[in-house]
Amino acid sequence: MTISKINAIRILKIISYCGLVYLSYLMVLISIQYIPVRFDVAFLAIKQDEISIPYYQISFFTHVYTAIFTLLLGFFQFSKRLRKKYPKFHQASGKLYIGLIVLFAGPSGFVMGIHANGGIYSQISFCLLSLLWVYFTIQAYRNARKKEWKLHSKFIYRSYALTLSALSLRLFKWVIASTIALPPMDIYKIVAWGGWLVNLLIAELIILNEDKKLVKTEN
Repeated sequence: MTISKINAIRILKIISYCGLVYLSYLMVLISIQYIPVRFDVAFLAIKQDEISIPYYQISFFTHVYTAIFTLLLGFFQFSKRLRKKYPKFHQASGKLYIGLIVLFAGPSGFVMGIHANGGIYSQISFCLLSLLWVYFTIQAYRNARKKEWKLHSKFIYRSYALTLSALSLRLFKWVIASTIALPPMDIYKIVAWGGWLVNLLIAELIILNEDKKLVKTEN
């Protein structure tokens, strides 16, 4: 690999990390609108029928208050330097990440998916997203327990790709709304699927690239 190509990859990574940090910051701003608990702000302004249902209230605020931490915790799981220098922090933050998704963010996301805007088309997407999110995260944990680090890494990539759907969904929604004249609900139906399928495709491409690197190293 040439020096220019290596530098280009480094620049791309820096831009990606900066973009991720900025979008995460915007998500934090969105989340703090619900602190203290309020039923009439942001997304809830158009969910007044659902928010009157007690179990939806619990699910919504559980999801909002935990999903933001999964986003931030997952950010630190991919630093090789951090894993080597602070292995206990990596393990502790990883367990917290897994626990929050499996016990709180994932199940509450599934309940919200049942009531998603856009009808059955969007509801199927968000429910499937929640189920896969929990499944990938559990598999990452199981492989870590077995010390099968390659498989663990692959499932963490997939898990975090779905975690990032909270960001990509809003990003894609803004891009489409800014470039194409479509009714808001049609845009929502598109990003309901695109917001996580695109991320998962990118994760699979990263995994494929890592496998190719490993083959070259072994040969």
